Amino acid sequence: MRAPAATLVNALISPLGGMDVLSRQEVSRLRDASSGGLHLLMRRCALAVLNSGSQSDDPRAMSERYPDFDIQVLQQDRGIKLELKNAPAEAFVDGKIIRGVNEQLFAVVRDIAYVNSDIQSGRFNLQESQGITNAVFEILRNARVLRPNVDPNMVTCWGGHSIPRHEYEYTKAVGYQLGLRGLDICTGCGPGAMKGPMKGATIGHAKQRRKTNRYIGITEPGIIAAESPNPIVNHLIIMPDIEKRLEAFVRITHGIIVFPGGVGTAEEILYLLGILLHAENAGTPFPFVMTGPKESAAYFEQIDAFLRLVLGDSVAEHYQIIVDDPSKVGAVMAKGVNKVREFRINQRDAFFFNWALRIEESLQHPFAPTHANMASLRITRDQDRHALASQLRRAFSGIVAGNVKEEGMRAIEEHGPFEIHGESDIMQALDRLLAAFVAQHRMKLPGGQAYEPCYRVVT
Repeated sequence: MRAPAATLVNALISPLGGMDVLSRQEVSRLRDASSGGLHLLMRRCALAVLNSGSQSDDPRAMSERYPDFDIQVLQQDRGIKLELKNAPAEAFVDGKIIRGVNEQLFAVVRDIAYVNSDIQSGRFNLQESQGITNAVFEILRNARVLRPNVDPNMVTCWGGHSIPRHEYEYTKAVGYQLGLRGLDICTGCGPGAMKGPMKGATIGHAKQRRKTNRYIGITEPGIIAAESPNPIVNHLIIMPDIEKRLEAFVRITHGIIVFPGGVGTAEEILYLLGILLHAENAGTPFPFVMTGPKESAAYFEQIDAFLRLVLGDSVAEHYQIIVDDPSKVGAVMAKGVNKVREFRINQRDAFFFNWALRIEESLQHPFAPTHANMASLRITRDQDRHALASQLRRAFSGIVAGNVKEEGMRAIEEHGPFEIHGESDIMQALDRLLAAFVAQHRMKLPGGQAYEPCYRVVT
């Protein structure tokens, strides 16, 4: 449904908070609307920022509602400005753009321009592991989120964008406990379990009179349209793909909390286990807690049972499940972060970026969720456990693409569901887990049409 003209705004905005200047070549690329230009990508990401608070997880819905929206980068003598046409009025107050929206819009421009001019220009060898890690580091440094001389205090929170109210309130309660302990928050920047911890932490930080708080949101172009950045994010970073997004989470964080979610959350869990199960990372402290309210106990029992069946009972040594106890989660995470601090000091590793963690290339190279690639995944136990976790991560990544990413949705519409093959008992367990996600409405935001699976598990 097209937005009425009364809800649209035209505006010319200037950057707030130290936006770098752009070269003429960068401006030209950002204005180029051809298939080889960056304008369409910038437009899609900017529209997601302007629609903060959207309750739709269909990436095509915003474009259909605002088909006449446009954004242009203007090069001026004293820097750049952004020209917005037919922008959502919700991003403005009394004719002026909301400051947080302004900052996030210029973060979009900054990251898209930098990735194109510096990362994808051949400066880094993106075919090998160290080159990919270096690229992740440079994107984060360019975004000015890597701060030296600051003790470890960054906690990443993962979880679903489509969660019921009681789970959302629980994420706020955990965030509050983290804020009281002086811990900053990093999430995927969207709604649900990505917003709740930040919202709770703001109160904890305020009670402690803490003023330099960081609420980092890390996203990527394929997901931002389905998960618009929430308004609490004060450092928005757009990584070029999901794999670099996941590596950015793990490299800058000092501990991870997982709340209930769907296939995207399962992908994140398996990504992290694919790292922690690697022999070269043995002995590296990495606090990893899964938590939710008492009503979600069965959810974590399902996740735990699936992981133990596929990867063995010893996999549980890498995580702790805490049900209905936000204070305990905060205390466990604070204690774990202190262990990370001691370890980094002993290893002479940076606090702000975990260089020492080994991440296999299978977790770093972008996975294209085509029907052929999904069908050829090797989900069998005749390989190292970290490699099997990596293969399962790709399976869940493909389902995420089929659910909420434009290219994945188009592939499903044209060729039908993805097929996933593997060992019989693993496939049966996977089918049960995915069916539970569907029954619990964890695949899509509630209120829409009944979920149509974009996958078929071949048992």
